[in-house]
Amino acid sequence: MNKLEVTEMIMERKRTTGMTWAAIAEAIGMSEVFTTSACLGMNSMPRDKADILVTTLGLPQEAGMVLAEYPTKIFAQQIPTDPCIYRFYEIMGVYGDTLKELIQEKGGDGIMSAIDFDMKVEKVPYPKGDRIVVTMSGKFLSYNQW
Repeated sequence: MNKLEVTEMIMERKRTTGMTWAAIAEAIGMSEVFTTSACLGMNSMPRDKADILVTTLGLPQEAGMVLAEYPTKIFAQQIPTDPCIYRFYEIMGVYGDTLKELIQEKGGDGIMSAIDFDMKVEKVPYPKGDRIVVTMSGKFLSYNQW
């Protein structure tokens, strides 16, 4: 059993049970974003949390071991075609240099961590149509100067 197979099992259980990512995350006591990422194979889940997820979704026990394994983070290097994912790619293309400039102007020569990182996705009412708010917060990591 590998991460892709476990992801496919999770997605099937999610469909058949009607559970949301928020409900799954609450059941195991982790954040919605990290839980989703780990279930999609891009992060490792603490073994105790993986075991709770396996029980919650009725998956084989071996799936817990796989969820706890360190992932190899490989993603497509071509321009994505899924409209939602493409828009984030487009945002980085248009605003990536702007974000880099502003991060470095405010913090110095460094980067925003994607390891010591929090993210939240919310849907909020708006007069011209509901909005999606994505909040990302990463630790500032300065480059060594020597």
